Amino acid sequence: MVSAPLEPMVAVLGCGGWGINHVRAWRALGALRVVVDPDQARLEAVRRRFDDVETSDDWDSVLRRTDIQGVVLATPAATHARLADRALAAGKDVLVEKPLSLDLADGERLVEMADRLGRILMVGHVLEYHPAVLRMRELIEAGELGCIRYIYSNRLNFGRLRTEENALWSFAPHDIALILRILESDPIDVFCRGASFLSAEVADVTLMGMSFLGNVQAHIFVSWLHPFKEQRFVVVGDRQMAVLDDTAEWSEKLVLYPHEVHWSAGRVPVARRAEGVPIGIQPAEPLEQECRAFIDSMRTRQSPLTDGPSALRVLRILDRGDRQLRLTPHRGSLGLDPRTSGQVHPSTVIEAGAKIGPGTKIWHFSHVMSSSIGENCTLGQNVYVGTGVRIGDRVRIQNNVSVYEGVELEDGVFCGPSVVFTNVANPRADIDRKSEFLSTLVRRGATLGANATIVCGVTIGEYAFVAAGAVVTRDVPPHALVAGVPARQMGWVSHRGVTLEVIEGLAICPESGRRYRVIGDALIEEVSAASSDSSPP
Repeated sequence: MVSAPLEPMVAVLGCGGWGINHVRAWRALGALRVVVDPDQARLEAVRRRFDDVETSDDWDSVLRRTDIQGVVLATPAATHARLADRALAAGKDVLVEKPLSLDLADGERLVEMADRLGRILMVGHVLEYHPAVLRMRELIEAGELGCIRYIYSNRLNFGRLRTEENALWSFAPHDIALILRILESDPIDVFCRGASFLSAEVADVTLMGMSFLGNVQAHIFVSWLHPFKEQRFVVVGDRQMAVLDDTAEWSEKLVLYPHEVHWSAGRVPVARRAEGVPIGIQPAEPLEQECRAFIDSMRTRQSPLTDGPSALRVLRILDRGDRQLRLTPHRGSLGLDPRTSGQVHPSTVIEAGAKIGPGTKIWHFSHVMSSSIGENCTLGQNVYVGTGVRIGDRVRIQNNVSVYEGVELEDGVFCGPSVVFTNVANPRADIDRKSEFLSTLVRRGATLGANATIVCGVTIGEYAFVAAGAVVTRDVPPHALVAGVPARQMGWVSHRGVTLEVIEGLAICPESGRRYRVIGDALIEEVSAASSDSSPP
């Protein structure tokens, strides 16, 4: 049954999975003028279901119509900013589905534009119009829950997969909006972690945490890869706990739990459970209430509950979370490890006490003990770093290398695949020789080729080059090229690792032009105009 026509009238742009609900709701309110969608199959489905609804695939002509005062955008999130901009510029009031945009700057521009043009800009945070939510807010404001300590939300389902926006942007805006409304403040800290399994760089599962003044905490867990639907919002106060379960029947949607915590004589907390108390709620469709709020705002020119500024608050939280999410592990990628300042693959184990410099990346299945790793290093797959190991800046360690206790790698060292370090000269399985560990030092800029073995107790000089497969049993001079088993010196290399041709004690690097002189058993760089290489050695 369609009610008597109301003014003003709206056009609904988009009649897909959620848009068709807008079509139904606005038609029932008698405020729907036309449904717009470029997809003819969708328009045909609307005409079959609602034979009295006008349809169009011409967005521009609809924007020019004077019998339409408001526009409802139920299109993919990636189109929100562009289409809202066009609707506002055409002089229309706009209700845009959440999120307002996928870019904070676009959202800020839309809010400024609506204010400047005197238009209503409303965002579809439909949970804020839910009767159970409104009743819960009344109880909170009346002090029934006491001081709020903790809020959490699970919004989980199987399906509604996206390839443009991730699960955070798709599911979390409702809960962020509600948390901000209940606590009446913005968080002082936000963290967000997630993982993707279906599409690279699009997180299917995310966990966001927020910290507020007064040590109030909140978290939001969202996923579209959950085996069943769960929409549960929990507010924990120091007097009672409120649970909103939107999958339950209306009589059970909002339940209060007056649980108590008592302290025994030994100051041990003891939990005392209480039966849940269902809160009576008058059923009403949240979407219909949201649509009525938009109509009221268009009539009165008063801002709605979920206006542009409130949507911007949500958008700022989403933006903060998303910037962290881009650093967290997706499939085949690295993420910022919260215990360190480096980027670490989730399969890697980082022990307590490890210090990892900014810009450092550690790939799959590695294990870092309590050690020190500098800035902008790269550790490949299956790398082990022992306790007390010191690794400088810009070190490159390729796959399958174990850097044992007692080894130090200075800045710019390169370790090829499967390089072997030892720390005991005469190991026996049955004899504990940990007290006999010998130190090994690999100085700045040295290169250790694939499968090379470095016997403990030696020093590899600056910019030395150990050939693949060599076994180093004694100190290697700076810039020396060594190869073989045991390793023997075969020549000299420049700072760039280029083999030098020495003629009458003089050599010139063909890449950099640096000049060197061999004096006895040492290669000495000459300071001259020819030494003009300004790149890092």
